[in-house]
Amino acid sequence: MSRPEMPKQLLALTADQTMLQLTAQRAGIAERFAPPIVVANAYHADLIDAQLAAVDAVAASLILEPAGRNTAPAIALAAIAAGGGAQPLLVMPSDHVIADLPAFHAAIHRAIPMVSEGWLVTFGITPDAPETGYGYIQVGEAIAAGVHRVERFVEKPPREQAEAMVASGDHAWNGGIFLFRADMYLAALAAHAPDMLAAAEQSMEKARREGNRIWPDAEAFAASPSDSIDYAVMEKADRVAVVPVAMGWSDVGSWDALHAISEGDAGGNVCRGDVVAIETANCFVRADGKRVALVGVSDLIVVASGDDVLILPRGRSQEVKRLLEAMKK
Repeated sequence: MSRPEMPKQLLALTADQTMLQLTAQRAGIAERFAPPIVVANAYHADLIDAQLAAVDAVAASLILEPAGRNTAPAIALAAIAAGGGAQPLLVMPSDHVIADLPAFHAAIHRAIPMVSEGWLVTFGITPDAPETGYGYIQVGEAIAAGVHRVERFVEKPPREQAEAMVASGDHAWNGGIFLFRADMYLAALAAHAPDMLAAAEQSMEKARREGNRIWPDAEAFAASPSDSIDYAVMEKADRVAVVPVAMGWSDVGSWDALHAISEGDAGGNVCRGDVVAIETANCFVRADGKRVALVGVSDLIVVASGDDVLILPRGRSQEVKRLLEAMKK
């Protein structure tokens, strides 16, 4: 369902609102948050404006990347658009789920004093399983109430290492959510990725602007290295902190993950759309425009979208990638 013209961020997967709308609403407290800055693909500009307007979250700036260069340059564009000063930036991917918003806001509140002092803060998700698809953060010494120094970042580990890290109790999932001052992030880029900072600054200096939309200069931005914020900044900077938090987080990376975070019926079924299920247990069924009927089955994922129908056993939804490759051939 997630396609280049309609990526996961713009789909309503977990609620009536889209993932983008839910993300914007997490920062909807007027006295604490300014209007959002959104960095996105130019192709989606009209959709983004329409979706945000529908939840009264009009973007202060909609920065339309001329090319994808990963998260570190994208965040640099946002930091420059925010003025590059001492104001804190809360950086949120727009395709995640956070079920416990009060816990998230409490974690932000704990982080703010350290952010004011210039620390770069990430949020460490309390792990509930030895997931091998996530990066991990080793939580170091406490530097304030509920805030710790980052001991190290760990890339996606093999199963045995993940089990050991979860058992140790001092590792958290890296959820890719950050809080820091705009000037401190740009200073960290200057120290550790100066070519990236120069490309971002030049692309914004030469940018075309129309209303809230900003088109960074394509040639200048293309000169930026493509790198994640973790590699470019967080793993190299000195004052990096983590706030551990259990907040019902998921990156909804698969149909299995969506089934796990959704509320099911008495039989453990999660049904969306026009679905008839008889003597059926522990299935995830999504019907967009088609009626789907199941009798006497269990532990299936069934998705009907447009002309496509997907059927696979629960537990194997990561293999959708294999199907997509086969379809391309």
